[in-house]
Amino acid sequence: MTHEVKSAKDDAGVTARHNARMARKKEVVDQKIAAAKRDAGVLVITCGNGKGKSSSAFGMVARALGHGMKVGIVQFIKGAIPTGEEKFFRRFPSEVSFHVMGEGYTWETQNRERDVEKAQIAWERAKELLTDASIKMVVLDELNIALKYKYLDVQKVIADLQARPAMQHVIVTGRGAPPELIDVADTVTEMQLTKHAFAAGIAAQPGVEW
Repeated sequence: MTHEVKSAKDDAGVTARHNARMARKKEVVDQKIAAAKRDAGVLVITCGNGKGKSSSAFGMVARALGHGMKVGIVQFIKGAIPTGEEKFFRRFPSEVSFHVMGEGYTWETQNRERDVEKAQIAWERAKELLTDASIKMVVLDELNIALKYKYLDVQKVIADLQARPAMQHVIVTGRGAPPELIDVADTVTEMQLTKHAFAAGIAAQPGVEW
């Protein structure tokens, strides 16, 4: 058997196995899609030590706007510097209600009482969004941090989240998501850190980090 003929047979075998595997996978996926009949607003949490939590949330904001949905955003910790997402989404005032309620990272503010006060004011604003059925997606950026440091009562937050309109989606970001919140969430993604430019002495870059 020539090398060319053997190679062609090997390629044909690889293709046949791939096609059979994909056919089985399609059958499984189609069954899962057929079983998912219910429409509902979902609670999504992006947490963990890796980069990409807020980035994921704001990607979903862009996706929601593409579907003609109104979005509400509350940032709990950020606020010391203007971010790219704030500058961009403020271009859509009729579609996006954007509220920067923090004063900077906790190691910068150095004032727990002030941080608690700001977090509670931010939650009151969040509750306004969570009771407005015309807002189809609410992003609570860095809420996990406020809960981790007990600036807010987790059970009260959960109760307010569960009382929201039935078709409203909520995205919660930040490290240290409390187990109680994870338990009631519909989708939870933990970002894992493998490598970060900051560890190599590269400063945070606009458009990448903020």
